[in-house]
Amino acid sequence: MNSIVISAPGGPEVLHLTSQPIPEPAAHEILIRVQAAGVNRPDVLLRQGKYAGSGDVSGTVPGLEVAGIVERSGASVTRWQPGAQVCALLASGGYAEYAVVDARHCLPLPAGWSFAEAASLPETVFTVWHNVFQRGLLQPGETLLVHGGSSGIGITAVQLAHALGSTVAATVGSSAKAAAVRALGADVVVNYKEQDFEVEVQAMGGADVVLDMIGGDYTPKNLRLLRDDGRLVYINAMRGGTAEFNALDVMRRRLTISGSTLRPRSAAFKAALAAEVERHVWPLLLQKQFRPVLYRTFPLAEAAAAHQLLESSEHIGKIVLLTHEQQEVPSV
Repeated sequence: MNSIVISAPGGPEVLHLTSQPIPEPAAHEILIRVQAAGVNRPDVLLRQGKYAGSGDVSGTVPGLEVAGIVERSGASVTRWQPGAQVCALLASGGYAEYAVVDARHCLPLPAGWSFAEAASLPETVFTVWHNVFQRGLLQPGETLLVHGGSSGIGITAVQLAHALGSTVAATVGSSAKAAAVRALGADVVVNYKEQDFEVEVQAMGGADVVLDMIGGDYTPKNLRLLRDDGRLVYINAMRGGTAEFNALDVMRRRLTISGSTLRPRSAAFKAALAAEVERHVWPLLLQKQFRPVLYRTFPLAEAAAAHQLLESSEHIGKIVLLTHEQQEVPSV
């Protein structure tokens, strides 16, 4: 089978198309004939050798989410049988024509969704559900601030929070991104290149939860704009992992600072999270309260170009690799 392998930690140029044997599923796994694979920021960090202490990643096939057709099921798998259409969360291995995955980490392809659209779901939906709703405890009527509102994580957080009854603010870097995020349900959109997001969010009364992938000098601003008992949740720190803030203010206002990375979590944790997502999020997809936003698709062989686009932050929504002959989606 064709797959993309990291030849050594580094830039997009270290991603190479290679031929590898089709993997064999263990008793608890299924083999998926991958039709599409989502491209995500953690893939970039993995390629660089920086994600969750990954270190030397030479020979690793990246890719945390796929959609495709079940080719073969392990001996103990009962739910998924050959021919079933699924999307799935993986620890790695998604940039390939075939991938094995724990059967508990799969979800049914949403009705009416293409494989490319479904491949944009698992990593972002799992991440948002855990960090915004489980760790951040966002409730209907509360306000969520999402940094990077036009990213894959951003469009997911905006839509889910809006669908479940919260007020949503988001930061973006252009007027085009602002219009797109507003159309997805954001109540307030701040162009951080032209406005101070702290001032703008304070003007709407502050936020109860902040989902942050920026870190660095955003940290004290995030904490200051939180309401009493507010929650700041990190999923990345693109501007640095260190910051100064007033610990006494955190104590006085009972603020909570948290965060997580998904890839290192246990198989049992991911299985429980998949069940929660299917129970709470999949009905929203069927009710069309959540829609896919694909920015561009690339053939598998052009994974390096997909990474270059992702790192440019030009995109609105998701970038997806197509692993078999399919119609490409142009940039929106």
